[in-house]
Amino acid sequence: MIAEVVSQKELQKMDPVFGQVSFDNHEQIVFCHDKDTGLKAIIGIHNTVLGPALGGTRMWNYTNEWEALNDVLRLSRGMTFKSAVAGLNLGGGKAVIIGDAKTQKTPELMRKFGEFVHSLSGKYITAEDVGMKTEDMDTVHDVTPYVTGISESRGGSGNPSPVTAYGVYMGMKAAAKFKYGSDSLRGKKVLVQGIGHVGETLVDFLVKEGAEVIIADINQERLNEVSAQYGVKIYAGNDLYTAEVDIYAPCALGATINDSSVYKITADIIAGAANNQLADENVHGKILQERGILYAPDFLINAGGIINVYAEIEKYDKAEALRRTENIYNTSLEIFDYAVKNKLTTHQAALLVAQNRINERKKEMAK
Repeated sequence: MIAEVVSQKELQKMDPVFGQVSFDNHEQIVFCHDKDTGLKAIIGIHNTVLGPALGGTRMWNYTNEWEALNDVLRLSRGMTFKSAVAGLNLGGGKAVIIGDAKTQKTPELMRKFGEFVHSLSGKYITAEDVGMKTEDMDTVHDVTPYVTGISESRGGSGNPSPVTAYGVYMGMKAAAKFKYGSDSLRGKKVLVQGIGHVGETLVDFLVKEGAEVIIADINQERLNEVSAQYGVKIYAGNDLYTAEVDIYAPCALGATINDSSVYKITADIIAGAANNQLADENVHGKILQERGILYAPDFLINAGGIINVYAEIEKYDKAEALRRTENIYNTSLEIFDYAVKNKLTTHQAALLVAQNRINERKKEMAK
C-alpha cells in the first residue's frame, strides 16, 4: 500500500516516463541496454502520423538518466514538427546514447544499437547527430537498413551538416529581410555559439557574404582553428548573451534562451541550428516577442539536415535537397507574417502550421 505522504521527488520516480514534464503524448519510448558493449540508449518515437519517425542519434555524457530521457523526449517531439513544417512525409523520433563519444563509442556498441533500431521494423529510422559521424551510420547500416546519412560511397547522402547550415543561413537571411527590409547580411554582426560541423559551415556562409562574425565555443582549440581559417573574432567577454550583435546564432546544445539569458540578449534576431533553443517555448518565446527580438524557430530553419537525409528515402539528388532547403527562406517569411497577423509568437505560428498538417493527415486516414 502506498504511503499517504509521498514527496514530489518520489512521485517523479513512480512515473519516470509519462510523468516527465517533456512527455507530450509520445507513441513509444524504447530503453536499450547491452551489458557486453556497455550500450545504454533511449529511442523516442513521438508521432508517426505523417510517416516513419526519422531523427538522429546523439551520444552525450549526460549527468544522469533523467537528463537523457528529458533530452530524447524534447528532441523527438521537435522532429515531428520539423518534418511537418518542412512538408516531409515523416514523423518525429530521436535517439540518445549515454556515454562519452570520444572514449566509449565502439563499432560493437554502434552495431548493437543498430540491432535495437532494426527491432522496430522501420517505425524509427536513425541518422547522425551530436557525437556521431558518417562512418558510425555506416556501421549501423551493417545490421539494419533503417538508417540514413550513410556515406555516399554506400549510396547515402553523406554528412547532413552542410545542408543543415545552408538552411539556417536561409532562415537567417529571411529573418533579416523581415526585420530590416533587406536579406543582406553584409556588415551585420553575427555571434555564432558552437562551431561544430554545422556552426563552422554557417561561419563560412556568413564570412563569404561579408558579415562580421564572432565565434564562441567551449573548445578553445576549435576556436583557434576556426578563427585562423576564416579570419573571424573569438568572443572575449564574460557573458556572451550581453554581446552587442545584430544576430545571435545558437548552434550548440539547446535551452540557451532561458530565465537567465532571455532579458540579457541584445540581438535583433535569434537564428541558429541548435534544437530546443527556448527552455520554455511559451514563456521565453513570448518574452522575446515583447522585447522586439525576432526568433526564427529552430525546428523551422534547421530542417536542412532532415531534408538531406530524406533524399535517401525518396531517391532525389543533392541538387533537389538544396532546392528544398533553400525554400526554408520562403517558409520562414510566411510564418513570420502569419505570426504577426494572428498575434502569435513565431514559435507558436510554426507549431500551428506543422500541427495543422498533421491534423489534416489524421482526417484523411480516418475516412
